[in-house]
Amino acid sequence: QVQLVESGGGLVQAGGSLRLSCTASGRTFSSYHMGWFRQAPGKEREFVAAIRWSAGNTYYASSVKGRFTISRDNAENTVYLQMNSLKPEDTAVYYCAAQQWGGSFPPPRSPSTYDYWGQGTQLTVSS
Repeated sequence: QVQLVESGGGLVQAGGSLRLSCTASGRTFSSYHMGWFRQAPGKEREFVAAIRWSAGNTYYASSVKGRFTISRDNAENTVYLQMNSLKPEDTAVYYCAAQQWGGSFPPPRSPSTYDYWGQGTQLTVSS
């Protein structure tokens, strides 16, 4: 049974930093891309960042590029999202997801193309 468990959310002031973690279990994820998405109240779930588990290629939404960094620890089966220079508009529930994609890089960003999801962790950025 595949499980993705996020942690690390919380309340932070604007300009601050936080790191989210996503621990994956239940299968081998070497052929997967791991992504972070977020969903603010009343808005659709949106792509934030993703990483190809095997090679470590990364890509980001333009709204977070330069502020967020996605990385993975193969030994711990964990994906991280380091978030710096946080803004109030970053406030959302953040979800970890896994996507099996054998096509060209980068893979699709649509949430519907991801196969597994975590339960989400709340990030609130105060102004």
